[in-house]
Amino acid sequence: MMIYRARTVLTMDGAPIENGAVAVKADRVVDVGRNEEVRARRSGPVTDLGEVVLLPGLINAHCHLDFTALHGRIPPQRSFADWILQINGLRRDLSDEDYLASIAAGFVEARRWGTTTIATVESMPALLNRMPAPPLRTWWFAELIDVRPRLPAAEMLDDAFARFRGKENWPGGFGLSPHAPYTVSPGLMRLALEAAERNGHLLMMHLAESAEEMEMFRDGRGRLFELLKSLGRSMEDCGQGKTPLAVMLEREVLDERWIVVHLNELTEEDFTRLERGPRLHIAHCPRSSRYFRHAPFALRRLAGLGFNISLGTDSLASNSSLSLFSEMQTVRDAHPWIAPERILEMATINPARALHQADSLGKIRVGFQADLIALPIENPRGDVVEKVIAWEEPVPWLLLAGAPVPLG
Repeated sequence: MMIYRARTVLTMDGAPIENGAVAVKADRVVDVGRNEEVRARRSGPVTDLGEVVLLPGLINAHCHLDFTALHGRIPPQRSFADWILQINGLRRDLSDEDYLASIAAGFVEARRWGTTTIATVESMPALLNRMPAPPLRTWWFAELIDVRPRLPAAEMLDDAFARFRGKENWPGGFGLSPHAPYTVSPGLMRLALEAAERNGHLLMMHLAESAEEMEMFRDGRGRLFELLKSLGRSMEDCGQGKTPLAVMLEREVLDERWIVVHLNELTEEDFTRLERGPRLHIAHCPRSSRYFRHAPFALRRLAGLGFNISLGTDSLASNSSLSLFSEMQTVRDAHPWIAPERILEMATINPARALHQADSLGKIRVGFQADLIALPIENPRGDVVEKVIAWEEPVPWLLLAGAPVPLG
């Protein structure tokens, strides 16, 4: 057992604890409270972390570690379809070794900013067989696309599940990511849902991300419509006056297993649909949305409808870092009405719930995973949560599953 003392322990499970301590045994928290109380109840060596704020490790609800190598390679484009063409062109030049190095660099970047758990879409699931166990707690979502498919739908799913086998001891878990309604047919979407139900996996999908996606489905025109049509996609679900969200709800696949990414482009009718619809989880990527100049995210309305909203960074092909602190700062600046505690929950408690880990991640609580970070915030006066959100430096101390992680 090890006891970690800190000036402030921010548990996300109650008020901040001044002169606090957390006792850790193996990979779990076994006690938390004021330093003198924990040390009276528990015996073991003490690591005094000094004048720091100790809090749960951050959880990135949506990322593409594959694309770390594309950092700074694609300037903002005139259209979302143009960006797709750019990234697909760059991806064709990457070897398997490039992708593996990209994923490894992405882990280093995420860890640098205090992320201990990450949900990443894996566009090449076969690479999983060439990787060691990940250095962070990772949920791998195997990407599924059947525009110009390499395999029939059923074989695509079998291949993804084959890559998951033998990795049951990896920290985290696995899931499926039917990419988006414009790249995944209703048949593949239904098969993915059924497979996830059978195997107990989560699902992730991009939805209602861009104005071009809205234009494609509702109006049957635009740059994205023309691009997908040129690739041989059936466009029979387009031009019928239906929004992307309406199209997906009609497919009757969305439920609480889904993490839906973006949801920027919503109409008044869409909000009515959401009020009556399934309780899916939402991953919001503030800086990536700003890069693409997407419509403002309707945080107040979606939160008011009771949706669980988490933060993700998206990839470094559309972002400058994998810092969830920067994402929280962007939310703070765009939505000054929201309390700092609610913003920090979007990088801790909420993504834990989205990953169905609300009983083990996102808080410092007895029985939870010992995933902790420490921030040497110099001035303890004022709102400690505001100061955490405002953090701008690499995180100097991180504990993952009870083990200190070298950050040099």
